[in-house]
Parts: sequence; structure tokens; C-alpha cells
Amino acid sequence: MLIQQFTSSIKHPEWKELVSPARAIHAQLVLVFTTPSKAKDESILSFIREKYPTAHIMGCSTSGEIANGIIEEAGVVVTAIEFEHTKLEKHSVNLSGAADSTRVGEALVNQFTQEGLRHILVLSEGLHINGTQLVEGMRSILPKEVNVTGGLAGDGADFVQTYVIDGEQGAAGDRVIGLGFYGDKIKIGYGSYGGWDIFGVERLVTRSENNVLYEIDNMPALSLYKSFLGDLANQLPASGLLFPLSLRTNNVDEPIVRTILAVDEEKQSLTFAGDIPEGSYVKLMKANVDHLIDGANQAAERAKKGFSEEIEFALLVSCVGRKLVMKQMTEEEIEAVHEVVGKGAVLTGFYSYGEISPSKIGTPCYLHNQSMTITTFSEK
Repeated sequence: MLIQQFTSSIKHPEWKELVSPARAIHAQLVLVFTTPSKAKDESILSFIREKYPTAHIMGCSTSGEIANGIIEEAGVVVTAIEFEHTKLEKHSVNLSGAADSTRVGEALVNQFTQEGLRHILVLSEGLHINGTQLVEGMRSILPKEVNVTGGLAGDGADFVQTYVIDGEQGAAGDRVIGLGFYGDKIKIGYGSYGGWDIFGVERLVTRSENNVLYEIDNMPALSLYKSFLGDLANQLPASGLLFPLSLRTNNVDEPIVRTILAVDEEKQSLTFAGDIPEGSYVKLMKANVDHLIDGANQAAERAKKGFSEEIEFALLVSCVGRKLVMKQMTEEEIEAVHEVVGKGAVLTGFYSYGEISPSKIGTPCYLHNQSMTITTFSEK
């Protein structure tokens, strides 16, 4: 596996090479993560196509771009990968709205050649998708031994417009794109972990519909949630990133985290990136920076498990809420991951509106929020 990585930013628009391969590479895959304002900039795709004319190109808009050990603000990160033994297949599906999410997941998977399929990397628009149903649609078609990782595109903390980038079709705000990995030489690991502190009593979800929460303990969800936020309630939905919900549906599975995408004052409801089932239990969460950094470390340990060989590449998808909380300390969670997966591993990724991954090896894939999610790769 050979990797080359470039960055560009508004302040420094010239392309800067961060990772140089031992020789000129013939990349089969180029990942591009960019600030929303540059997602439709054709000069970016022109640069990539000229350098890597036969590569699959895919990416998305972000709430911050992760390069090899650094975080770009309002920039572009381009990572090209040449695989020695692995074959790739790319497909995409357009989305008509959140109610279409299950169908999109099924339709995406049905396009892939099933024989030899090892893994699917998926990137989705971030505002109009129900991430839970997207994942469930994909899982309903895939064999149990094939898993999915990826994330939902971001738009800073603005929640206005996200984009998914396809090398052939450009950027679009209604797209889900997937990349399939084939072959018996590729080693893939994954892990996800939060690190948020839980506080307050556990409450019952008494009325919800898919990813829209109407009532908690028979009280209007929005007014109850606002009572916890105090002055920050005026800054919803962005301030909701600082106070996610811990969700459990039973006493067996590990709790997952849900974060707010939108509020409806008239209906007193909260819309989340993934489902909030009726009968489930929720607790409010708050940030402790040290615990969030430790959560990134835990995610990396999970993604490293089972690797006897050196990890060559890691894709990081972390939540915009973590970035808003950690501020100038955000790069410390990237450093924590690098320390675990090894300094020889090249990192890329983005801050998202939702993370898609199993929590660890041996568990099903879910949509997560406010988590650090890592997918590790090696052909050695």
C-alpha cells in the first residue's frame, strides 16, 4: 500500500504535500474531505483527476478535515492510495428524504458484486438522512461477515447544506456513496467510542417517530431539553452538540449516543441523526475533555485489535460536537489515535454529523453520534 496526501486551505491555497510515497503511485482510490464552501469547486477534482486519472474519487463536506496528525480549518485534504492486492468497486444512490433512507441503503448494497466483498465504506449527506435506517437497509442485504464503516457529511456547526463528492458526478446534496473492498490480502479493523459523561436520571421515551422525539416521560421533549440547557437553549440546534443523549434499548447492548440535527418549536420536538425508539431510555450527557481524548484512545485500541501486522492507513470520523467542546485541544484526540495505531500509519478523515461503525470487532454496525470512529487498513 502506497499513500500520498495533499492539503490546501483558504489561507494557503497552494497544494502542500504532507505524505510522500517512495515512488510515483498509481492510486485506485482518492479520498477528498473539504470545507462545504469548496465542495463544488471543480478545480479540486481537476487537480485529482490529472494526478490520478484511473482512481475512484469519493469524499464529502465536513465540519473539519483531518490530515496526517493535523486538523485543517476551511481546507481540503486529498489522500491517494495505491493497493497492491485489493480490488475496489464504487456505487452511489440519490436520496429523496429521510423516509427514503432504508431503501437507499438496500439499493446501494444491491449494486455491489457480492463475491469476494470484504467491507463497504459509506459516505452520506448529513442533514436529510436517517442514519439508523440507512445502516439497517445496508445490513439487511449484506452477509453477516461483511461490515460497514463511514459517516455523514458535515457543514461546520451551521446545519444548512452538506455535500457528497463523486469523482464522476461532482458534489451533490442528496447522495449516498459507497466503496467496496475485495480480496483476501486486505486487513480491516474498526472501533468506536465516545467518552462523554452521563448525568441526571434516566428517562423513558414515551412518544417518538423514527428519528423525531416528541415526548420524554410524557413531557414535551423540546421544553424538557431546554430546561437543562438554560441560556444555551437560544442557540439550538448548534448548542445541542454540547449535550447529546445516551440511548439504550435494552440491558445487553452498549449504549449509543444521539445528537440533535433540528428542533421544531411548534411541535416541541427534536430531530436526531438516528432513531430514538419509543420505549427506549435516555440520559443527558456532557463533556469532559480528558475523557473525550481517552475515548479516542479507546476507539483506536478497538480498531487495532487483531492486527499483528503494521497498520498502514486509518480513516477517522469524529463528531463536530467533540470538536466544538475540545476547541484548541482537538488535535490531541488525533494524536491519541496516532500513538495507538502507530506513527507509520497515515491518517485522514473528517468531523461529521454522524459516525457509522460497529463499536468493536464482533458487534453489529450502528449509527453513532459524538464518537470517535476509526477504520484501520493494512495489506502487509
